[in-house]
Amino acid sequence: MKKCSIRLIRHLAALALLMALAATAQSIEISSLYSNIDSADVTLAGRGDGILQMDLIHDSKVLSTKRLDVVAPATYVVRWPKLDADKGSYSACATLLAEGTEDSRKCYSFYYGGVEPVRFDVRDFRADSSGLHMAISARDPTIVDIYYMLVQGDRALYVTQEKAVPISGIMSTAIQRDYEWKPILENGRTYEGRVKIVELNHNQTRAFMSSFVAVEDAKITETYQDETGASATVMGESRVPFKGYLRFTLSESGEVLNITERKTPVLLSGDDETVEITWNSTLKPGVYQLQTALIGQDGSIIDLQENIIEAKPIARSSSSNETRSSGLPAGLAGMAMLVCILFRRIKGKKF
Repeated sequence: MKKCSIRLIRHLAALALLMALAATAQSIEISSLYSNIDSADVTLAGRGDGILQMDLIHDSKVLSTKRLDVVAPATYVVRWPKLDADKGSYSACATLLAEGTEDSRKCYSFYYGGVEPVRFDVRDFRADSSGLHMAISARDPTIVDIYYMLVQGDRALYVTQEKAVPISGIMSTAIQRDYEWKPILENGRTYEGRVKIVELNHNQTRAFMSSFVAVEDAKITETYQDETGASATVMGESRVPFKGYLRFTLSESGEVLNITERKTPVLLSGDDETVEITWNSTLKPGVYQLQTALIGQDGSIIDLQENIIEAKPIARSSSSNETRSSGLPAGLAGMAMLVCILFRRIKGKKF
């Protein structure tokens, strides 16, 4: 009887542990949701996986439905199809499904097509391999929170928030905001940049998206060249690692005399390195042309600079010329002078 009780207790403990683990694995909740007529983003808190259903609703009619396999914690982005939308109120509803039943639900309502006072305006918004770039202005001075998102597919790879950003109250004068990506990007892959701006005083939110193909990029910031060699400083301008090389082409009167290639160190945005080379020998007096080309991994020229080298005759010191004109080696001439001085001193002595 005692053994049966112990076994029962163990079974109950194991069952409780399994139920706790199952509950932990499914403890996902919708922490935030935003939508407009073009797209929506939803942030999931907790840990686990599940199915997220997104519905765009107008006048109690579902206009579009999206289903995503999700893993929390994460932020997901949904793009609504292009609709011939009427003016009016819309709702975007996010529902977490567990085994086909509703587990959690949150809705966000917005108005489309009406005349709404614009508290701030965003101009020239774009995303590229280095980051997000936009110009923002406001009719009256205001404070905004800015969310920057790097999106691949339906999932945000990276989300960060810049809090309490002051915007000036002059619509004609925009403030430039640039945000550099933190993750390293893969060359040739398509990403999207998303920015969500929340105006705190009037709770007005606007979101914008821009797609781009990640490419390596760099530029030559400085060059130097003379009779003995050349150098170039290269700066990375992309979150795709730059793995190219420099090609130095030396010419005189259209004739190529030397081509030297050197790999650059791997560079990301803001990194800079200097590459130096030397000629096989000091250049003879004359005027030379130097082309410095920055070449990418695919062999294309990313940046190019051309310069002139004016090689002048090397000036020789006068002391060496005097030594040569004496016809005696420098050491022998000095010894002869010393002997003359000693001879004069001996001759001048009286015995």
